[in-house]
Amino acid sequence: MSTSGSTSGVIYVHSSPSAVCPHVEWALSGALGGRVELRWTAQPAVAGQLRAEHEWTGAAGTAGRLVTALRAWPMLRFEVTEDPSRHVDGERFCYVPGLGLWRARTSANGDIMVTEDQLRTMTALSDSPERFNHRVGEVLGTAWDDALEPFRRAADGAGVRWLHRVG
Repeated sequence: MSTSGSTSGVIYVHSSPSAVCPHVEWALSGALGGRVELRWTAQPAVAGQLRAEHEWTGAAGTAGRLVTALRAWPMLRFEVTEDPSRHVDGERFCYVPGLGLWRARTSANGDIMVTEDQLRTMTALSDSPERFNHRVGEVLGTAWDDALEPFRRAADGAGVRWLHRVG
């Protein structure tokens, strides 16, 4: 990926223990080359956790540096987006404990871009429609979206529906 040109994006820290918050700000400041002060608010989806958002501007490829900085704390849940810029696709990264990191290229309107090689591989390795659908879900980050959705909704002020397995 080229690092020429300027772009922007958003960092969503969906959940962080309060003790880690100053370290997150310090790490993001280092990745962005300037002081970052986040406005932390309660994350209703997990008691005792905080959340924050930050819009950033920087060179193409900055999202990758931000993700590298945030991965130092494996208990965080976060997303980092980078808007497309001249000659460079956008990117979206999601991190969820237990799932790890997911990354995809994005188009100008934010859609996840699936390459020809990815489609060929999914087709070649899928022996049933169900397996193909599963592989499509992997490429689209469905598991990460499912895991992060309660944290996104809670951030919007919507109520959180707690699901409990019975039996």
